[in-house]
Amino acid sequence: MTRLLAERWPEATVTGIDASPEMLEAARTTGAKIRWIDADLAGWTPDEPPDLLFSNAALHLLDDHPALFARLLGFLEPEGVLAVQMPNNFAAPSHRAIAEIAADERWRERLSPLIREAPVALPERYLEMLLPLTARVDLWETTYWHLLEGEDPVPAWTGGSVLRPFLAALDEHEQRYFTAAYAERMRAAYPRRADGLTPFPFRRLFLLAMR
Repeated sequence: MTRLLAERWPEATVTGIDASPEMLEAARTTGAKIRWIDADLAGWTPDEPPDLLFSNAALHLLDDHPALFARLLGFLEPEGVLAVQMPNNFAAPSHRAIAEIAADERWRERLSPLIREAPVALPERYLEMLLPLTARVDLWETTYWHLLEGEDPVPAWTGGSVLRPFLAALDEHEQRYFTAAYAERMRAAYPRRADGLTPFPFRRLFLLAMR
């Protein structure tokens, strides 16, 4: 996404921020003219006011959105834009089941710190946060109907994101049990069609806020 922004505005100074050295190393191989910074968004401050702050699937990892969004908007130039996309599937079976299985007494002590309340608020809550701080807000949600293939495709999908930290906290035997219990629930929640495809609805929240 950062590379596409640099291509769209070739005369702009584009800065990419990530707290993962591995991700930054991979990003630097794209060859695009981008300044990469190793920083935590929760405490990052720009060197000068930007015209655009763009975040794709990152801000849901941070807490206290009223303070976070106010701080980010405050960095912008007048008429600057905050553009954000966040996954908002936290009330769906794919996400609820993880917290329910994590509550099992055998590993509750280890996994309970990983359970978070839904980090993305209702859309109307973001209007309440942003309208007093902005000249204009565009806000919408989209549900993507992914047609997944293969055996137990939902655990394969979530295994690269929300499921990963829970499995990382368990030993190999526990991982197999957790994954099997989760896969069973996903088969019931998202039945596989006769043609082999598994429809998997996934909601995302989008917003554009102009200072």
